[in-house]
Amino acid sequence: MPGGGDRIRTTHAGSLPRPRALAELHGRRSRGEVVDPDELRRAVEAATAAVVAAQVDAGIDIGNDGEQSRESFFTYVRHRMTGFGGASERPLMQDLLDHPDFLDLVVPRNRRRQVNLMAAPAAVGAVAYRDTAEVDAECALVAGAPFEQTFMTAASPGIVAAAMENRHYPSMEEYVDAVAAAMRVEYRAIVDRGLLLQIDAPDLALERHTLFAPRPLDDFLAWVELVVGAVNGALDGIAADRVRLHVCWGNYEGPHTLDVPLDEILPLLYRARVGALVVSMANPRHAHEYRCFERHPLPAGMALVAGVIDTTTNYVEHPQVVAERLERVVDAVGDPRRVVAGTDCGFDTSAGIGDIAPSVVWEKLRALRAGADLATARLWPAT
Repeated sequence: MPGGGDRIRTTHAGSLPRPRALAELHGRRSRGEVVDPDELRRAVEAATAAVVAAQVDAGIDIGNDGEQSRESFFTYVRHRMTGFGGASERPLMQDLLDHPDFLDLVVPRNRRRQVNLMAAPAAVGAVAYRDTAEVDAECALVAGAPFEQTFMTAASPGIVAAAMENRHYPSMEEYVDAVAAAMRVEYRAIVDRGLLLQIDAPDLALERHTLFAPRPLDDFLAWVELVVGAVNGALDGIAADRVRLHVCWGNYEGPHTLDVPLDEILPLLYRARVGALVVSMANPRHAHEYRCFERHPLPAGMALVAGVIDTTTNYVEHPQVVAERLERVVDAVGDPRRVVAGTDCGFDTSAGIGDIAPSVVWEKLRALRAGADLATARLWPAT
């Protein structure tokens, strides 16, 4: 995982704005409508080229394809794996249920939704990876991208199992293991292409107030242990420094009053055999949790991609604010070479759903770069 050197690198957590026409194509495909594969391919290629160029212009060091090839950060697996069909009955986040008047405010936003993440396909048969044609094509689009390093996201077995309801396996444990075995094919394909693998695992925090909302904390922590173990099994043979793990509490504006504290899950996250954690720390509910890294020091060899840009508000962070956030994180971690500047989550986690205006996304990423440069100047004084 890059870091080190004499400056703070910049990255982000994955998804970037998709053109409206591309989002609509993904939506149609997700609903089972007929989509011309050549039209979709051309739209993906053009959008990927544009989003790579925009990242470079914004000063991103460790960039990606913006997930332009995918309908969402996890339901894309329906197109690459067997066993999924119908629709899940995903429980709504408990903090939103506690505030129905807030839900009334966000109803208009749902009209932009192309992919319904709350009714994703369910597991109705044996889950297995079909072939690597789609992931190979996706990786090929960023071959030679002008980043210091290029990453590619992939769903964790936990978010697939939590959000794509189990109607086939005798137990959730067997379902998680089956998904992990399938995702291993994708993980290996990404790494074999020379790309940095980012595993998106919001389930390791989000499910506390979703799937496990009515249950004791210990049940949720057992889930975290189960998923981390499954991730480690899927990564067998892949060097830890080729992988980073993204964990968040759900990329949505909302109360977040029931989010599990980072202190509760961080020791378990450290068991993942990865080179870096990508953690939300910019939003108002978790901005104080940089102190967790004082109480629970990063394991040797692990870096931290600190979320210092909020992905749920159109406020553009001032570079001085970004720099101050980074300096606090560095102070807690103890070494600036182990900190990378990032975002809390993606900006368009399912096609068309992004709450941040595309022009504002790029302003935010430019502020990320400027803030990282300010922090670098303070943390590595000129000699």
